[in-house]
Amino acid sequence: MILLNGKATAATIREKLSQQVHAVQVSGGKVPHLAVMLIGNDPASHTYVNAKLKACQEVGFRSTLIQHATIQEADLLRHIEHINNDSTIDGLVVQLPLPPHISVQKVIHHMKPEKDVDGFHALNCGRMARNLPAHVPATPLGILTLLAHYQIETRGKHCVIVGRSHTVGAPLSILMSQDSYPGNATVTLCHSHTQHLDEFTRQADILVAAVGKSRLITASMVKAGAVVIDVGITREPDKTRKLGYRLQGDVDFVQVAPRCSYITPVPGGVGPMTIAALLLNTLRAAQSKVYTSD
Repeated sequence: MILLNGKATAATIREKLSQQVHAVQVSGGKVPHLAVMLIGNDPASHTYVNAKLKACQEVGFRSTLIQHATIQEADLLRHIEHINNDSTIDGLVVQLPLPPHISVQKVIHHMKPEKDVDGFHALNCGRMARNLPAHVPATPLGILTLLAHYQIETRGKHCVIVGRSHTVGAPLSILMSQDSYPGNATVTLCHSHTQHLDEFTRQADILVAAVGKSRLITASMVKAGAVVIDVGITREPDKTRKLGYRLQGDVDFVQVAPRCSYITPVPGGVGPMTIAALLLNTLRAAQSKVYTSD
């Protein structure tokens, strides 16, 4: 079994980005600039935003944090419009989840697609589905980048994805079936209404779990030699830990790992790759290379 070390892979990507940014600075070019909007007081959101800002600092990107404990939807949309018109800002992330009085769809579709480095805008999703240049959602892009880094064969493989969210499962199913690498897989997309889930997961050469249900995938559900990608992350109470909890994935790692050829840990697997992919999207946005090569 080989551990798919997302933390180390992401560090390698950040080092390369840092070198690229340094070269841009030396030549007098424009340094990428990411704006992050944090609405509300969700503790996990604060953690994720801090990690994104820290990553920007490490690679030399400019970053701006726009934070509001409370804000009305109309005011938030006006903030987004201001960022849309600010030529110094290349990418915008609005951290999810948002408070219930704010429409996520309105917020996403109010962004300029070329600044939507999370890849959630309908234009980015549609272009991605047509295999046209677009900002690809960060978690699926991070997964593809990790598979490529470890040179894992995907052509002709059966990829089973558990979870059909618009941010992970659905776009990943499209990307893995496209004529590319990683890709060219036969994809099965499972979800909460899939009956006899284990019958599908046991067929997987590449199994992706993206549900957010702790230890959903057990050893009996995994084919020997499978590649297992664990996207889920849940906080479980643990009085032995300093913070009072431990992070647990959708996969029962202790049971499943001995059966795998490759497996991601939680934490340290997909999470760091998601942030690395966000940085890659921001760089492409700054270079105006998203919609220029149709």
